[in-house]
Amino acid sequence: MSEYTNVLVAIDLSEDSTHVLQRGQAIARNHGAQLHLIHVIEPLSFAYGGDIPMDFSGIQDEIQQQANAQLERHAQNHGIDAQHRHLALGRPETEIHARAEELGADLIVVGSHGRSGFALLMGSTANGVLHGAKCDVLAVRVLK
Repeated sequence: MSEYTNVLVAIDLSEDSTHVLQRGQAIARNHGAQLHLIHVIEPLSFAYGGDIPMDFSGIQDEIQQQANAQLERHAQNHGIDAQHRHLALGRPETEIHARAEELGADLIVVGSHGRSGFALLMGSTANGVLHGAKCDVLAVRVLK
C-alpha cells in the first residue's frame, strides 16, 4: 500500500458529503497526510450556454456565496482550516484535476452514486475524475 502524503477530498455539498469527507479524513489520518477539501461550482452558462439572453451574474454570485458557506461549515465540522479549503468555478473534473496537481495530491477522494445504465453512459463527476487523474482516486460509494 502506498503512503499518501496529500489527500484531496471533492464534495458536492449534498448530505452524502459528510460520509465522503469522513472516509478521506480517515485515510489522511492513517497516513499522516495533509487533507484538502474542494467543491466545484459549475457556471450557469455551462448549463444554458448562450441560448438564453439573460445575465446570470447575480444568481451565480448567490450560488457561490451559499456554496462557500456550506463548504466552510463542512470544513469547520471536520477541523479543516481555511488554507486547506478550496472553492472553484468550472467543470468539476477539470478543476479537481487542476487543484490536485497544484497541491501535489497523491489521492483524490470523491463520492460515487453507483449509477448504471443510461446515467453511466452519460458519465458522472466521479467517472470524469477517475479517467483524467494523475494520481490514485478513491470513489466512495454513497447510497441513494
